[in-house]
Amino acid sequence: MLTKWPIRKKLLVGISLLVLVVAILAGSGLMATYSYRDLVNGLSWRVSELPVAAELSWHVGDLRITLSKLRGLRASTYAYTHADSVPIGVRMCRDQFRQQLSDVKETLARYREQLEHKQQADKRISDVERERETARKIEAALVRVDEANCDEDWMLDDVKVGWLDVELEKLQSLTAELPSHLHGKLAGFADEVRGQYRMLIFGAWAATIMAGLLFTVFMQLFYKWIFLPLRILVAGSRRVAAGNFDYRIHLTTNDEMSELAEAMNDMTARFQAIRDDLDRQVQERTKQVVRAEQMASVGFLAAGVAHEINNPLASIAICAESLETRMRDLPAPKNEQHSVVANYLRMIQTEAFRCKEITEKLLDFSRIGPVQRQNTDLGELIQGVIDMVSHIGKYQRKRIEFSHKQTVIASVSAQEIKQVVLNLLTNALDSLDAEGSVRVELAARGNIAEMTVIDNGCGMEPEVLKHIFEPFFTRRRGGQGTGLGLSISYRIVSDHGGTIEGYSAGAEKGATFRVRLPLNQSQQQLRKEISHRRQAA
Repeated sequence: MLTKWPIRKKLLVGISLLVLVVAILAGSGLMATYSYRDLVNGLSWRVSELPVAAELSWHVGDLRITLSKLRGLRASTYAYTHADSVPIGVRMCRDQFRQQLSDVKETLARYREQLEHKQQADKRISDVERERETARKIEAALVRVDEANCDEDWMLDDVKVGWLDVELEKLQSLTAELPSHLHGKLAGFADEVRGQYRMLIFGAWAATIMAGLLFTVFMQLFYKWIFLPLRILVAGSRRVAAGNFDYRIHLTTNDEMSELAEAMNDMTARFQAIRDDLDRQVQERTKQVVRAEQMASVGFLAAGVAHEINNPLASIAICAESLETRMRDLPAPKNEQHSVVANYLRMIQTEAFRCKEITEKLLDFSRIGPVQRQNTDLGELIQGVIDMVSHIGKYQRKRIEFSHKQTVIASVSAQEIKQVVLNLLTNALDSLDAEGSVRVELAARGNIAEMTVIDNGCGMEPEVLKHIFEPFFTRRRGGQGTGLGLSISYRIVSDHGGTIEGYSAGAEKGATFRVRLPLNQSQQQLRKEISHRRQAA
């Protein structure tokens, strides 16, 4: 079914496969890249917490050192009960404690701000809920320490100092928990990352294999839909160009390639038909030229033979006639031998005159030179020949039809064209069985006068058609005829610048002879004038 799609759909399918291949490769690469980016961003973000958490723990440690120092100063000095009597060293420790407490608050604020700053990172390490909870505990502890620090004389009360020491110890424990949360996540993160990058590697290989398979399918489809039909077209066109015009290109793609192949096949078929027609015309013209040359040679020979034979024939006929006359004048009694001799002499005269008639036909056949031509109504000429032939006894039972719907005037030798019509009619009538028919048609087609003689007689085989215009070739029934009728007709029509052709579908299928004679412009005009005059009359 896919092979029947047009090329534009096939190209869309191919482009879609290529886009899919690129999308799979790009998707797998981008997924791995973004996963790596999220991992790196998450690690860099979370690792940036460690310095702040360490700084926070360091500040809390300073608070405890300062508090320990304050307790040491109190133990080494005298007892005091009023703020005015507090030594300067104790006051300095108090002020240092307050400054350090402020640093702890500031560091905690920076740590919380960093926790609140969201990053597009790996969710496995971007969860900071535990860190936030610890930060809230540290903040609550700082609030309690800060409340105690608000009292100006808190360092005078041993209970408060002891309580602060306990709170600071808890606070230091909480600050120490902050890095442990990240360390705990990173401890199990290696195994998770190892599984992830293995999955990514597997996905990348799967995407590559899928892309390779899709690309293979694309190449196969491209070869089957585009490359192979193009190769068949090129090979077929080369075979046709080499002269093998019988070759046809066969494509089953049912697309534009198939349409192109069909167009090339049609073009080759038309070219082959034109070439065959030209070859046939060349062969026909060659046969006509050869036939004309043969007839010219035979005509030249016939003229010489006829002249050489005519004189002896005349002498024979005269001698026989003279002997017959003398025998009639002899006074001797007429007996049986006398009658036999007289019959032989009459036979000699008859056959001599028959030979003389044949030689006259040969002279007519070989006669070369200009003849007198004049404008002649071919319809009247043909009708006159038909009327003459119809009165011959052996043709009276055979039907002759003449069809012409217009006047056809041509400049011809009437006597010669009558001979052509007579030869064609007698040949057609002789080929008929009893009650057969001959149809004669006359028409003007452009500047050509066309006469057609059609019979339903014995017809002719293709072998006979090749030789019908050759001198002395005859296939009349009973072996009659000299074989010069059609040859003389061919020479007469050729002298008039026309053509004569014979057709037959085979034996017992009748025959058709078509004579074409040229008409010039003046003849056509004359034909129109005669037609108008007859209509007016």
